[in-house]
Amino acid sequence: MKITYLGQAGWLFETEQVCAMIDPYFSDSVRKLHDTSYRRVPMDERFLHITPDVLICTHNHLDHYDPETVEPMLRTEKKITVLGPTSVWQEARKLGGPHNYVCFDRHTRWTQGDVTFIAVKAEHSDPYAIGVLIVDSSDVYYVTGDTLYNTDVLADLPEGIKVVFLPINGAGNNMNAVDAAAFAAATGAEYSVPCHVGMLDDLTAEAYVAPNRVLPTIWQPLELK
Repeated sequence: MKITYLGQAGWLFETEQVCAMIDPYFSDSVRKLHDTSYRRVPMDERFLHITPDVLICTHNHLDHYDPETVEPMLRTEKKITVLGPTSVWQEARKLGGPHNYVCFDRHTRWTQGDVTFIAVKAEHSDPYAIGVLIVDSSDVYYVTGDTLYNTDVLADLPEGIKVVFLPINGAGNNMNAVDAAAFAAATGAEYSVPCHVGMLDDLTAEAYVAPNRVLPTIWQPLELK
């Protein structure tokens, strides 16, 4: 599995058969609502030209479901599978086109090519927010989406997670770096990767301290030790 960090909470997962994009934020739309939440990292134009097979938005907040990012991406004749919980699905399907809009609420499973996607609980201010398990032939990856540390979230998870990707900004109903490290340990994941910092704020991933941490570099493939 090739995994590339897209900034904020965005990830690109690629196998031989499937290209899946999760929570891409390629605009500066949040700034229109909050002057201090402006884009601090320039866009890498290469990623504007990727048309994924699967697009997942974990909840209906602008830095996760961003119409300014999603609408141009869906202006294609290629059929994209768009997975989103009810709060996203109700909005995204209005965009129409040849795409398959799937209501991807908690406990829903979707298989495409050689990858299975499973929606799990997230504890966030959008009550429909989800995390996502990405399962290929040999490994399980877990993108938490925006969430607080909550034992009900942990109850949804399987054993044998290889990598957990989790927010550490401690604002907007997200875990802070300390709770994120404890949460990562509770998942039993082999590696943990912090995100949701440095795009709309001045925080850095180095604030996250965990024995199995891997710090991502935006626009670069993730290097697991």
